[in-house]
Amino acid sequence: MDQNMYQIAIVGFGGMGSYHTKLIQPVAQLQVRGVYDILPYRLELAATQGLRAYGSLEEILEDDQVDVVLIATPNDSHKEIAIRSLQAGKHVICEKPVTITSADFLEITAAAEAAGRVFTVHQNRRWDPDFLIVKEIVEKKKAGEVFHVESRVQGANGIPGDWRQLVAYGGGMLLDWGVHLLDQLLLLTDSKIESVKADLSTILGTEVDDGFTTTIHFKDGLSAVIEVGTTNYIKLPRWYVKGTEGTAVIRDWSLEGEIVRTNPDVAKVEPTPIQAGVGLTKTMAPPSEKSTLRLPVEKAAPPAQSFYENFAALLEGRSAQAVKNEQVLRVLRLIETVFEAARTQTVVKDIDL
Repeated sequence: MDQNMYQIAIVGFGGMGSYHTKLIQPVAQLQVRGVYDILPYRLELAATQGLRAYGSLEEILEDDQVDVVLIATPNDSHKEIAIRSLQAGKHVICEKPVTITSADFLEITAAAEAAGRVFTVHQNRRWDPDFLIVKEIVEKKKAGEVFHVESRVQGANGIPGDWRQLVAYGGGMLLDWGVHLLDQLLLLTDSKIESVKADLSTILGTEVDDGFTTTIHFKDGLSAVIEVGTTNYIKLPRWYVKGTEGTAVIRDWSLEGEIVRTNPDVAKVEPTPIQAGVGLTKTMAPPSEKSTLRLPVEKAAPPAQSFYENFAALLEGRSAQAVKNEQVLRVLRLIETVFEAARTQTVVKDIDL
């Protein structure tokens, strides 16, 4: 076998587990060797794809040809599988949320350090084009200094699947989607967090939250509203970004949106009052077209490496880890703070995050 080829075994061959085979395939140094799942039909599906169907996790861990274990099982099982795999000398990739608690995550990273193996989390939405556009708007000050960000994902289909509706498995939208949106938010600023306020939605009557809204204030002055909903028949924009010189909106994953900002070449023109209901207003009138620019949102350049390109380069010692474990820990601790703020219905302050 080529010494630069790393063999991967996937534990959990459902929707995400099987999707990983497509993500891995373009990376020459990585190859999926086989899978293990508790459902026989998924093993049969894997076999039709030329993959080895392992009868148990133990079989994977005993296979000397397996270099990497990829975990795509329900959230509550990640910790045990990860630690056993690391102790067996395997590198580990884990789906998100990596664990239900930050304490569990610290046990995994301690096991990785003791074993001298790589442990990383598949926070894949760092590569989403909509997020990369917003990141560039912030970094390049396309709307001036950004002081407020709203990030939402909304649908009207309820909580998908079965285990995602159960507390014991780590279900709920804060863990399922919040882990993505909060991870993206924390990449937009280096500032510490000043306060967190939150509400969980339980409209559907499941054991877990079917959505949430949290307002986060950072010490550098940035504020953010993060919202996930599964009972929204009309969606709000995916992103709404306010800066000192303009506003940007990205309406959905099709990247439809725009930036409206001041025109630096034209002096401000006072707006003309408009009829608003039974009165007139100049305050809420649209800004003068002469003193503003309406710009399209432009796709940002993708990162130099995909998640799996980075993982292969990391194993070969050519790159640093893209999804750093300290970043993952910060997101988990923020999720725990959001849960606390919602439970106590207080604004949580004095946060070491």
